[in-house]
Amino acid sequence: MGDFLQNDYLLSVEKPARYMGGEMGAIVKERADVRFVLAFPDVYEVGMSHLGFRILYAILNEIDWLAAERVYAPWPDMEALHRSNGISLATLESSVPLSRVDILGFTLQYELSYTNILNMLELAGIPLLASERGEGFPLVIGGGPCACNPEPLADFFDAFLLGDGEEAVTEIAVVYREWKRVKSTKEELLERLAKIDGVYIPSFFSVDYDASGRIETLRPLKPGYVKVRRRIAADLNGIDYPGAPVVPFLKTVHDRVSMEVARGCTRGCRFCQAGYIYRPVRERTPEQILAKIEETLRNTGYDEVSLLSLSTGDYGCLTPLLKELMERYAKERIAVSLPSLRVGSLTPEIVEEIKKVRKTGFTLAPEAGSERLRQVINKGITETDLLNTAFEVYSAGWRLIKLYFMIGLPTETMDDVLGIAELAKQVKFQGKRTGAGGEVNVAVSSFVPKPHTPFQWEPQISYEEILEKQQFLRLELKKRKLNFKWQDAPLSVMEGVFARGDRRLGRVLIEARRLGCRFDGWGEHFSFSRWQQAFAATAIDPLFYHRRRDLEEVLPWDHLESGVSREFLRSELEKSAVSSYTPDCRSGVCSGCGVCDFEMIRMRLNGAEETCGGAPVTESGQPVEAERIRLRFQKIGRMRFLSHLEMLNLFIRAIGRARVPIRYSQGFHPHPKFSFATALSVGVESWAEYMDMELNAGFGAERLKEALNQVLPEGVRVLESHAIMLNSESLSVIMESVRYRVILPPGAGQDLPGQVERFLALDTYPHRREKKGKVVAFDLRHETVSLTASADCLEMEVRRGKPLEFVAAVTGLPADALAGAKIEKLEVNFRSGEGRTVAGAD
Repeated sequence: MGDFLQNDYLLSVEKPARYMGGEMGAIVKERADVRFVLAFPDVYEVGMSHLGFRILYAILNEIDWLAAERVYAPWPDMEALHRSNGISLATLESSVPLSRVDILGFTLQYELSYTNILNMLELAGIPLLASERGEGFPLVIGGGPCACNPEPLADFFDAFLLGDGEEAVTEIAVVYREWKRVKSTKEELLERLAKIDGVYIPSFFSVDYDASGRIETLRPLKPGYVKVRRRIAADLNGIDYPGAPVVPFLKTVHDRVSMEVARGCTRGCRFCQAGYIYRPVRERTPEQILAKIEETLRNTGYDEVSLLSLSTGDYGCLTPLLKELMERYAKERIAVSLPSLRVGSLTPEIVEEIKKVRKTGFTLAPEAGSERLRQVINKGITETDLLNTAFEVYSAGWRLIKLYFMIGLPTETMDDVLGIAELAKQVKFQGKRTGAGGEVNVAVSSFVPKPHTPFQWEPQISYEEILEKQQFLRLELKKRKLNFKWQDAPLSVMEGVFARGDRRLGRVLIEARRLGCRFDGWGEHFSFSRWQQAFAATAIDPLFYHRRRDLEEVLPWDHLESGVSREFLRSELEKSAVSSYTPDCRSGVCSGCGVCDFEMIRMRLNGAEETCGGAPVTESGQPVEAERIRLRFQKIGRMRFLSHLEMLNLFIRAIGRARVPIRYSQGFHPHPKFSFATALSVGVESWAEYMDMELNAGFGAERLKEALNQVLPEGVRVLESHAIMLNSESLSVIMESVRYRVILPPGAGQDLPGQVERFLALDTYPHRREKKGKVVAFDLRHETVSLTASADCLEMEVRRGKPLEFVAAVTGLPADALAGAKIEKLEVNFRSGEGRTVAGAD
């Protein structure tokens, strides 16, 4: 991104912080034997929230000879800049073009991100087809949940990693480094990689189709390389977990400490791919969880911890873990959230603990609207379970519950669909029972059959049926005054095609990309008509992939083993037809799925009676006394691209990292008590930013300055710090004027001294500014305290208004002619005389 930073191109995109790099925790290595780039085919905010991405980044960067870097899909405004300026897509850490790195590893999280992968390769100048990439191009690999059927992407990737990546990814890097040293052929590299457990080389298999379009044979092309089995990390406690992840400047989807407490789930929901491809259940010890949470909180400054698992409520010693977390962090206003709490696993003890700080949201997933259909899918919860849980949640103070359902499940009838509305109504009634009321949001997605599940043979309902059921639900939920959110039918249609697709879909992806498809998971960018054109152009019928599959049919992923046997999946499908329930094997009875060898690969659980040791790390009690400290800080270099909200977020994180005893507001969502003087425009460098903080008494101004400067990123530094009276007027009230320097773009400054003289001779210069439909009028001449010019530079002291508004008034130039101007904020003058000329700024 070096070209964009140097030329201020980022000022013309929506969120420059997506592309800046330089975040806290980012690791830059100038020299490395192997440069391994982790690529996420979605926008930065989504990719930065992905836990697996963070884990691999930390593990790879632990190797001294390897540099792990990141790249995300550029939003369309940034993509346009890449194309119009001929700048290759590059890494965030060191701005190395992707075409010059060694390994490019894509996270395959969602089928509708596939066109983004092609777009990123295109923007990097890397041939799309693996067969056209020789030794001079990066090795392109993929991993993640969609790698369990990567066949639609087979033509574009050199290799895929099936399953857990923590150990395998370093083995891949080692093999690549050795191959790079001897400078052998790409074919030999792929042969070496194929020997790593879990690595799938698609070019080592050939696919034949019969006259009906079904797969006739999957032919291995290398002796002994017949099937590829998923890689399984046997013991999570033996794998390092990132304690100092990259902290983004902007708000991401999951802006918090994400702590994986367990991996895998054996509840056996028959629609749930994750429940099968992540088996067996492996829990981390509470001691390791507590240690990593403490380390990560201090390295990031986050104020929320999310305990992650496919079913966090099933974690063996959840209650003692929660109690220990609350004892340590409640006084610091650090919240704990359980995003995947299962109906029936909520206990009064758990509710009591997680409500101590703040209520971070509550989501329940009944999945189906009737008891019968929940038995079919092996959900294992009853209506009574759900309503009792809802009553507990509302009684504990939550006012909103989100319910997740699916339509289109096998054997579903319209009575089952109606049951969604009825059940949601009953959940809302539980709020009334508490006497305080409550709201319900109903979110409904369409069932998509996924590989390696008992329902992998089942058909997907049609586009028309999805629309019919959505409209039916919309009316029924409206009658009951319930909020309704749904997944757009075309997105479900496309997801279903690629989830169970084969290699022929590669042609469709190329054509769809040619037609302009990308960010297909985002409603505002998805174009169903373009996809229909792509299918028509390639003579492929998408409905072919929605059909019921014969039980003896060769499936596109049959050479890729998840560990769960085909026989077990078939038996579960047969049980679903008679609504037979398969209990969770955590109860002690093995269900015989085939994934465990009962030696290395086995279930690893903590006992419910296990206690969480370790002394609390926080001080007891918050002093009543407070002190207020005023800071002056600089915001220069790449930090000039941060918005006001992003700067607010940066200081919140810095306070947490420095363990500053900040004081908090009262109310439902407490906020740290600090405030800025003004909101600085994006792109403006400043040596005179001011803010006030309210702390527990005794910390001191000088200590605050030193503590913050140890954790703030390059470009933001506290320059001055001193205590003020608690009842001092706010900065915005006492601020009188601001001094700026503006260096005009080349050729824009014509007779600046004369223009300044003419402007100062005016009695008035009315100005109107329109923002969000509102018009603000003021007089630029009256707001001018002083104004001088030299060559192409204007220096001004003004009360109200933006510096470029004054420049436009003086020069008569339109806004687009001033786009390349460099703006510096030099000084703020306060009524109290606090403003100072900044040494070195001149």
